[in-house]
Amino acid sequence: MKKTRKKIEFRGLPRDFAGLCAVFTPRPIRDRADYDNTIEIIEAMALWEKEFSRDQEDYFEVLCTLVERYEAEHVKWPDVSPVDMLRHLLDEHQMNGADLSRLLGGSRHLGPMILRGERSITANHARKLASHFGLQPGAFI
Repeated sequence: MKKTRKKIEFRGLPRDFAGLCAVFTPRPIRDRADYDNTIEIIEAMALWEKEFSRDQEDYFEVLCTLVERYEAEHVKWPDVSPVDMLRHLLDEHQMNGADLSRLLGGSRHLGPMILRGERSITANHARKLASHFGLQPGAFI
């Protein structure tokens, strides 16, 4: 039996863990279809990330952890540092350090500090960057 990617849409994001699991049950990612479906849920949830309930935060973290584990085993990223990747993407999108700070939601100094190597890219930053640039979080870790 061949797995296919299914289209998942959130209409009114459930606020409790059980409700989220009823929409999409977190399971180990075993193939590309599982991976694509999990990424789709992460991207849909990222729209509401600032308003997450505790259960939504936990659910989001579980999905991101599953994706990170799959990517570590199956996705080969170019041999480029995360900061170099970020610099390239910012240049391609005509963005600067201040734009990066706004994107990440931190202080106005956060973006330039990351670009100078004075601050690290956190997992939360990686998820925001991945969502914004259409990449996977592993590209920034």
